Amino acid sequence: MPTAPAFWGRKPGPAAHLLFPIGAAWEMAGRLRRRLARPYAAPVPVVCIGNLVVGGAGKTPVTLALATWFKAHGLAAHVVTRGYGGRIAGPCRVDAGQHDAATIGDEALLLAATAPCWVARDRAAGAAAAAAGGAQIVLLDDGFQNPAIAKSVSLVVIDAAFGFGNGRVMPAGPLREDWRRGLARAEALVMLTTQGERPSVPPPPAPGKPVIAAELTAVDGERFAGQRVFAFAGIGRPQRFFATLRAVGADIVGERRFPDHYRYRPRDIAALAAAARREHARLVTTAKDYVRLPATLRAAVETLDVELRWCAPEMLARLFAPILSSAAPHADPQRAAAG
Repeated sequence: MPTAPAFWGRKPGPAAHLLFPIGAAWEMAGRLRRRLARPYAAPVPVVCIGNLVVGGAGKTPVTLALATWFKAHGLAAHVVTRGYGGRIAGPCRVDAGQHDAATIGDEALLLAATAPCWVARDRAAGAAAAAAGGAQIVLLDDGFQNPAIAKSVSLVVIDAAFGFGNGRVMPAGPLREDWRRGLARAEALVMLTTQGERPSVPPPPAPGKPVIAAELTAVDGERFAGQRVFAFAGIGRPQRFFATLRAVGADIVGERRFPDHYRYRPRDIAALAAAARREHARLVTTAKDYVRLPATLRAAVETLDVELRWCAPEMLARLFAPILSSAAPHADPQRAAAG
């Protein structure tokens, strides 16, 4: 995915105004598509983790955290994802022993390390395959704008440092659809902050919608405290990763940004490793980038892993209590109510 235009993150200017008619046509086409759709109803509950902007708002970390949460509450949660960047159309269950990022996508590999994960460009077929494979609940990683599958609950993830950018629909801005209409279809919002970044946008007005706060924090980040590091990332918002490194005390002596889902070549890693050696620094990237590296070159690279922490987990318990009670007779409602 190419780097987003800089004007997407600023107040609407000449470029945004010029492209506004195309964005309006995109919005109208999406509304028509949803109106004409006949969504597939899966035999198990479907929880969609989506967003309203192009690029990384933090859907995958939220999906990983929800998979862990449902497992702790007695449900077999399977993830269905498109497998962006991979070649397989699916439905296909991810097998880390057989698949790599080039065939299945980087996000699918990360998700499969926590829960059974299915890659499917046809989300309805993916949900059906997951249910047949033993899923008691399907977590749909992205797909909020896809009307082909009915959702039991939809969460919209919002990056608290970026929000909706200039508020325009692409290509005039970063939005996939008008944010007011999008939020109207969601059951709840997840406001995601990142360690080291200061939230710069408040939750959008969404009367009656719960706003669930969560934070991405470093795992074992103290090993980089006081260390010289050369950081690189090819994710939706690389600055989020760099901010987290600084927050754990790393001394970033160099940084490189690549397009989201960038497929690294040996010469890319060779150049990065050489730059790190010149700076007497450790070469560090994200877990999502790491799985896209050529396997023979991974030894030269370290990762800073992150995890999502719910600020008020009891809000999840209230939101998903009906699903827990209906999808799994053996699930303990009192345990769910306790969060």
